Amino acid sequence: MLCWAALEEERENSQRRTRVHRGYIQGQAVIHRGRISGHHRLYNDYFSENPIYNPSQFRRRFRMRKPLFLRIVNAVEAHDPYFQLKRNCAGSLDLSALQKVIAAVRILAYGVAADVMDDYVRIAESTFIESLKKFVQAIIDVFGNEYLRTPNNVDICRLLSEGERRGFSGMLGGIDCMHWKWKSCPVAWKGMYARGDHREPSLILEAMVLCDLWIWHAFFGLPGSQNDINVLDRSPIFIDLAEGRTLSANYSINGHEYTTGYYLTDGIYPS
Repeated sequence: MLCWAALEEERENSQRRTRVHRGYIQGQAVIHRGRISGHHRLYNDYFSENPIYNPSQFRRRFRMRKPLFLRIVNAVEAHDPYFQLKRNCAGSLDLSALQKVIAAVRILAYGVAADVMDDYVRIAESTFIESLKKFVQAIIDVFGNEYLRTPNNVDICRLLSEGERRGFSGMLGGIDCMHWKWKSCPVAWKGMYARGDHREPSLILEAMVLCDLWIWHAFFGLPGSQNDINVLDRSPIFIDLAEGRTLSANYSINGHEYTTGYYLTDGIYPS
């Protein structure tokens, strides 16, 4: 791989010396970022046989373990040709799947600007944004049917069994809200999105999660000035329950039979 990277880098350098590149937008400078060296740096830092950074540092920076990250990269690359390594119209190698996926994951994990890692990943701002859009759609297409769904009968049985094992018969999971800081909130909206005990504006995420970290409900985007009850009133989580479309959850507590599960919350929620 080192020889391949060196040869390809030299080939690109030779092309730059022998021809003049012109951008398709008038007045825009063309930056030769050295994409191959960017991929090579990423590979040596995290994915080689003896990476510079250990698994603990990988988990901290990517918000997931390396096997899960590689599973996502391989699935996305196999699904969408956009992430596959190929040559562009000029004959140079394009960005690798690692570079494009890392760009998308860093934006999602840290909420950073699209050009913040240009000097490390070697990827332009416009390509950062394009990679993010393609990555999100690929995740939905590949993993949506398995993970982005409400529980079925088999899942309900598993949820009830796990709740029973932990001493909460009939519990389907825990529900709560958290505030996600909105650093780039427009000035005109700050009054609506800021709460008294939060100095900065925020968006609220309501999530339903089990102890094994399966998040099967997420409702995001309401202004941070609202409390958990206001969010619950607008959330779709209880729509099926109100309209009688919920799956059966049969269990017994203190001699009473129940057919509807419940969620563990804090004291602000209604019974």
